[in-house]
Amino acid sequence: MASEFQRRKVAGVFEAMDADRNGFLEESDFEALTQRWVGIRGWQPGTEDHERMRAIMMGWWSAISTMSDADHDDKVSLDELMTVVDQLPAMDDAVYATAEAMFDAIDENGDDRIAAAEHQQVVYAWKGSADGAEEVFPKLDLNRDGHLSRDEFRELWSGFWRGDDPASPSQWMFGPYQTS
Repeated sequence: MASEFQRRKVAGVFEAMDADRNGFLEESDFEALTQRWVGIRGWQPGTEDHERMRAIMMGWWSAISTMSDADHDDKVSLDELMTVVDQLPAMDDAVYATAEAMFDAIDENGDDRIAAAEHQQVVYAWKGSADGAEEVFPKLDLNRDGHLSRDEFRELWSGFWRGDDPASPSQWMFGPYQTS
């Protein structure tokens, strides 16, 4: 069972993804998330980048709804999502596949690494604000080389979704969060 810390951090991401603020994640929330991402990048519908981003976000919705929507009402509550979070320690393939897809979404210039500016975009896309993101990136960039490699990102992503250590750098993946 997820700890209170895990629930609090996942609830923060859940709230950011719930675009219409109705307390559920629905397909329309992932469409809105797609629009935030492509809007930041200026990608127009029909372009390869736009369609790739949409496929990533809608694929994530498909996975979340398939695993979480216990009552099959086409919406996912925080409690339903938390049942999946409880299962993530045994789901390496799913967690790492999501990390790979998100890495590709964040790596705007395709150089196979995520710079601070790219990470700020992801924080903005999730939360609608990049406030504090510049302070968070150094906490993620443990080797201080100015970027996150694919492997570093994968481990940070996994640590966010599966970890229970408030001191872990992975807890900053989505920018500053409320700890109380």
